[in-house]
Amino acid sequence: MSQLGSRLHISKSKISELMSGRMYPRWEVLYPLAVELSIPYSPLYRLWANAALETHNKSPAWVEGSAARVTVTTRPTAPPLDYKAFRDLTQDGYREYASVFLPYEGCDTALDHAYDQLWLSWPNALASPDARRYAWKVVRATIMSRTPHVDGRPEFLHAAFETEVLQKLTDEDAAMKQLHETLALLKAMSRLPHPQFDVIVLHRLCGMPIETVSDLMGAPLATVRSDERHATRFLDIALTTEPDSEGNHP
Repeated sequence: MSQLGSRLHISKSKISELMSGRMYPRWEVLYPLAVELSIPYSPLYRLWANAALETHNKSPAWVEGSAARVTVTTRPTAPPLDYKAFRDLTQDGYREYASVFLPYEGCDTALDHAYDQLWLSWPNALASPDARRYAWKVVRATIMSRTPHVDGRPEFLHAAFETEVLQKLTDEDAAMKQLHETLALLKAMSRLPHPQFDVIVLHRLCGMPIETVSDLMGAPLATVRSDERHATRFLDIALTTEPDSEGNHP
């Protein structure tokens, strides 16, 4: 640690403070560390700035002031070609999933942050058993961290108003009936285990074929089909069971 501090002209106490996580680091401390450790600083800066504003309640002035003191000494690192190809292949599917839970602008922000995390951890993704599965976990966690939750379940009932079936209905009574059925379906879906939930969201709400769902999640096709069957069975039971006095299904 002392050798690292000497090379970066940063005191040992500041490095210890950084490693301990006691205080949110300024960019002037992180930047030379990223350069020394060959960490791509462009995605790191974006994630750092976002966390400063959203998680640590720092002001935009604090972020700008911290970055203003930094003299950039190296050219930005270009993303790996295989990472860029992966992003091109997956971003449309990820955006469809995100749009179920987040507004349009929120989708772009969440996906940008998820892809920045993937860029920084790309060697780990490639070393994992399946890069698609690794990436799906990162993307899903990012989207869910920005999705409102009620009793630990994702809240996405607004999606009921955006279904293609509802938008095509012109009869008010038919539209209200369809809306009621869709709301009941979404409430039941929120109770599914994560893998089954994701499969149903992608397959039913996003309209993806099961094979596409398998590719996007990095899950074996047999597993995805099994999850779809179990989820469908659960939903059929939940939607045909009378609600209790409080309006909840057992």
